[in-house]
Amino acid sequence: MYEIASRDSTEQKAYKKSTRKKVNAMATVVHENLPPVLDSKSEQPPSVFDGTTRLYMAYTCPFAQRVWITRNYKGLQDEIKLVAISLEDKPVWYKEKVHPANKVPALEHNGKIVGESLDLIKYVDSNFEGPSLLSDDPEKRKFAEELFSYSDTFNITVYGSFKGDPAKEAGPCFDYLEKALHKFDDGPFLLGQLSLVDIAYIPFVERAQIFLSEVIKYDITAGRPKLAAWIEELNQVDAYKQTKLKDPKGLVELYKIRYM
Repeated sequence: MYEIASRDSTEQKAYKKSTRKKVNAMATVVHENLPPVLDSKSEQPPSVFDGTTRLYMAYTCPFAQRVWITRNYKGLQDEIKLVAISLEDKPVWYKEKVHPANKVPALEHNGKIVGESLDLIKYVDSNFEGPSLLSDDPEKRKFAEELFSYSDTFNITVYGSFKGDPAKEAGPCFDYLEKALHKFDDGPFLLGQLSLVDIAYIPFVERAQIFLSEVIKYDITAGRPKLAAWIEELNQVDAYKQTKLKDPKGLVELYKIRYM
């Protein structure tokens, strides 16, 4: 898929393979049966605030996908139950009994609701067992905060460009990621090793790549070998693969209506 792959030396291929094995070995790989999507016809809510930890989410929501990936990577499939909500037709009880803001994702934990996806991935990483997704290295932690801070600008700019000139308007955002991926050389991810920062960006990059490639014919990886390799490596991470969009064509049609 990526030109860079054809130029890999034997040593580079071996390094990539060992990195993938390491990442997937650290995560607990569980292939679960996903719960059905609940909508306005779903009159009975789960037994909320009964001590069960629940992630209220939507399978198509990139913000919810951040938390879903984090949950999967830390092997919390049994500890954090998924409750899938329809974004277009939310159950009435969700706003009334669970989350007054009526947004996903939201985590029900210890008798309270925690929202906002960036806060949530940090919360899940800090409050649950499983492999840590933030380095103890002060330099990496500082850079992680810079990347977290930029993520909203990235999303607003890239998705706003769908109505204009993506190459001109969104290009600098992908250049930013390309440059960021050069900072650490101990792995193919934004902090070298897989972290919350990669999880924060990949759901939005995934959707942008699908839409821009299909509709605008713009390849976000062209001239950005590090970005191409980053996407390739993430596509091998089981915790992420389990959350990827199942209907790319549906996304394209939705975005055409929304942005064009």
